Amino acid sequence: MTKDIKYRDPLVLAEYVRSKVEGNDGQFYLFVDEIQMSDEVKNPYNPDGKKITFYDAMNDLRSLPNLDVYVTGSNSKMLSRDILTEFRGRSDEIQVHPLSFAEYYSAVGGDKEDAFEEYAFYGGMPLVLLRPDDTAKANYLSSLFTEVYIKDIIERKKIEREDILGMLLDLLSSSVGSLTNPKKIADTLRSKTGDNISQNTISSYISHLEDAFLFSEAKRYDVKGRKYFEYPYKYYCEDLGLRNARIGFRQQEMTHIMENIIYNELIVRGFSVDVGVVYANEKNPSGSYTRTAREIDFVATRGGKKVYIQSALALPDETKTEQELRPFSLTGDSFPKIIVRRDIRKKWYDDNGVLNIGISEFLLDENSI
Repeated sequence: MTKDIKYRDPLVLAEYVRSKVEGNDGQFYLFVDEIQMSDEVKNPYNPDGKKITFYDAMNDLRSLPNLDVYVTGSNSKMLSRDILTEFRGRSDEIQVHPLSFAEYYSAVGGDKEDAFEEYAFYGGMPLVLLRPDDTAKANYLSSLFTEVYIKDIIERKKIEREDILGMLLDLLSSSVGSLTNPKKIADTLRSKTGDNISQNTISSYISHLEDAFLFSEAKRYDVKGRKYFEYPYKYYCEDLGLRNARIGFRQQEMTHIMENIIYNELIVRGFSVDVGVVYANEKNPSGSYTRTAREIDFVATRGGKKVYIQSALALPDETKTEQELRPFSLTGDSFPKIIVRRDIRKKWYDDNGVLNIGISEFLLDENSI
């Protein structure tokens, strides 16, 4: 409101809050939304010196023992890492994710499988639920991606090669859950454009996309060797609706979409998530043995808890089942092992204690892990 615009001045806001809180025995809470809208003002005691910022005001107010301060920020001038950097060691960060499937389903109800299909297509941005039809949902997501996320990144990071950023977005969106690295991406884009695109530029652009909460990086982890690989990594979209909007709601490969949804669910539940790598000595037709790497889709850890998870659209025969189960048998430990599937609805355990569970039940049951 216009009458409150004066509180964008950090000195005015700090003075007002102190007038309400100091000398009062009650507990107070200050919520500041969109911190990037605040102004920088001259220091009245040193007009030619460094300007007073909102962070100066917030750090000053921290001295009040009966005041808790909550700050949110986004946009071209301020994203998550900036806020955390400014208050490093003096604050806690709370990340707010798009709606999980359980949250989404609690709003839409109805058939679980139909709801999952909608969720996989339009994602979990809350305002999607308020759009009346498919066209309105698609238009909203497309506009949100281009008019907010991309413009913010370009302005804030002073991106000179918008075309390269766009091609990177297309590539990552089209290949969620695929192994890649900045060098491979730079080589691919270089071959398309003929430009000398550096690996450092791609690494920097990917970092910007992560900071904007568009993509997350999953590292590869040697389960037995207990070490991380430098490259390649996998990248997952924070919201599949935004991903689908970027690629024009094409390329609906449920295998990768389902894997992305499981990854996001694990993150929301507070797990650290890696891509597991185990090794097998496999016999060649010649009779010799070759050390072969096998992949576990997710190694999820939280505190002292660890669980191995495979994502499988369907297990129609013994060959496919063996392919999914084989990496589990190579871990050499007894941590829980789960196959999340699209082709079943009731969960069951096989003879080796591996839980087979349908994707909807896995996402709706917070105790499924």
